[in-house]
Amino acid sequence: MSADQDLDRRDAALLDGLRAALAGDEHRLYRSGKADGLFPGKGGPAGEAAELALREGLLEYARTETKGRFEIEWVRLTARGVEYLYEHDSPRAVLGEMRDMLAAARTGIPVWQDEMLKSLEKLATHITEEMARYLGKLDALSKRVEQALRRAEVTPELNPGLQAVVPWGLDALTYLDRRQSGGAGGECPLPELFGAIRGKHPAVTMRDFHDGLKRLTDAHALRLLPWAGPGSMPQPEYAFMAGGRLVYHVGR
Repeated sequence: MSADQDLDRRDAALLDGLRAALAGDEHRLYRSGKADGLFPGKGGPAGEAAELALREGLLEYARTETKGRFEIEWVRLTARGVEYLYEHDSPRAVLGEMRDMLAAARTGIPVWQDEMLKSLEKLATHITEEMARYLGKLDALSKRVEQALRRAEVTPELNPGLQAVVPWGLDALTYLDRRQSGGAGGECPLPELFGAIRGKHPAVTMRDFHDGLKRLTDAHALRLLPWAGPGSMPQPEYAFMAGGRLVYHVGR
């Protein structure tokens, strides 16, 4: 297998793992037996994808669980991971990749084919493998294009008055919309949204964050949702009371 094929498999495994991490708060990093995990194992392209996700801050460690002589690593998706998904797997990114591939195909295939035909007898096996790889990549990309075209990218809006009171409100709504367009199955936990906002607005305090969310909710820009998951709340310091409920998630 060529180096390009290994990179393609690693990148595909990385996107698959990040998509899976969108659902829920914590996940096992590696699959083990019948227990699900974001990546099949530590070896090969999938293992490289897991290491890359942690190294680039797309995933972060949540906790380590010890079972006998084994340690199980649990991770959660970061705001940077959500942005990575949006940039590499959103309709715009997918269609842009298709555009580049089609342009390269139109200009490059005649020259490439002419060179290969000059030594067809010697390189017949190589030609077959390369064409199969190329067509396989086109098939996979076509499926992604079909999925991307079914999504609708939403551009959130805020009236000037609310924008002045909650200056980070538009960034919060944009993040939630991008998260949803990336295929997230559940609502966004408050720690994740706070981290995304602080990345662009470092001066926002926890009190500013809670007050702003209430104002956005009053304007019907988003919804505040209570903690409903099994087990204990992962980061209770981010929760707050609103409408007689302990809020821990937010949705559009």
